[in-house]
Amino acid sequence: MRIGIAIGDVTGIGPEVALKAAAAESKKDKAQYVFIGDETLLQRLNQRLRLRLPLKNFSNGADGRFLITNPLRKKLPASLPAGSAPAAEAAVAALRGGAESCLRGELDAMVTAPVNKEAIVRAGYKGFVGQTEFLSELAGAKRTAMMLLGHDEKNRWLRVALATIHISIKSVPKKLTAPRIALAVELAAQACRDLGLRRARIAVAGLNPHAGEGGEFGNEEIKMITPAVAALKKKGFDVTGPLSGDTVFYYALRGDFDAVVAMYHDQGLAPLKAVAFDTGVNWTLGLPFIRTSPDHGTAYDIAGRGIANPSSMIAAIRLAKQLAKSRR
Repeated sequence: MRIGIAIGDVTGIGPEVALKAAAAESKKDKAQYVFIGDETLLQRLNQRLRLRLPLKNFSNGADGRFLITNPLRKKLPASLPAGSAPAAEAAVAALRGGAESCLRGELDAMVTAPVNKEAIVRAGYKGFVGQTEFLSELAGAKRTAMMLLGHDEKNRWLRVALATIHISIKSVPKKLTAPRIALAVELAAQACRDLGLRRARIAVAGLNPHAGEGGEFGNEEIKMITPAVAALKKKGFDVTGPLSGDTVFYYALRGDFDAVVAMYHDQGLAPLKAVAFDTGVNWTLGLPFIRTSPDHGTAYDIAGRGIANPSSMIAAIRLAKQLAKSRR
């Protein structure tokens, strides 16, 4: 099994958690890890962290368990300020190179380290919204959604698919549609099957407080969400909703549901991060290849200090391997 790891923004903690996570996971499996990014930086960091990974240049035809390939095809400066344009350019090149390798069948899955969207836009990539959208467009995948999943210390899971992502709160009612809700439910149900769960019980959250209270706090539940859920039930989906956003995640964590479809980004991510801040994973549903990522940012404030926690990256790698194994 060959897992690609795009190292993300090199001025953040991406390269550090990527190396630490691969070092930890490699003791438990026989997978091959291909780091996608600057070789000199990774070799230097490997030495500084004293990981002793036998890193080899994949582009030169080398073989081994820990390989490096650099789609940018040029070295980065030894020192870069946080969020610099060269770092952003390298992050986009790694994303593109990893995705293209997956599409060619050269990688079984890709795990992507954090990038900085503002830095990427400032570097000239004006249409960049996020990694999910970038990869969806590159792969020509029009039916994709983001799922975040993680577990607490009692091994109770939350799996949250998003009907809308990365937009302002005031834009949500305009962007939220019945087809978007249906797509999130369908992909969430398929995700449950891909994970090997016995059931795919999907809860749909309401948009407004208390799911609108019969129209008192908005009519999106009455006009859009309830009909969408009813249509999905007719298609055979085990789906319930709309349920109040302030209780639905409690019921899911308790085990009443296998996944929740949230109406907007923070509605789903706030409870997920409260439950699994260090071990949450982002999984892009609907791509023609497996893509996961840790559920945290670049953490510029601790970058370069060697103290970054690799737990979320480890969880992302484990999920990628689990999905790759099941697809095989």
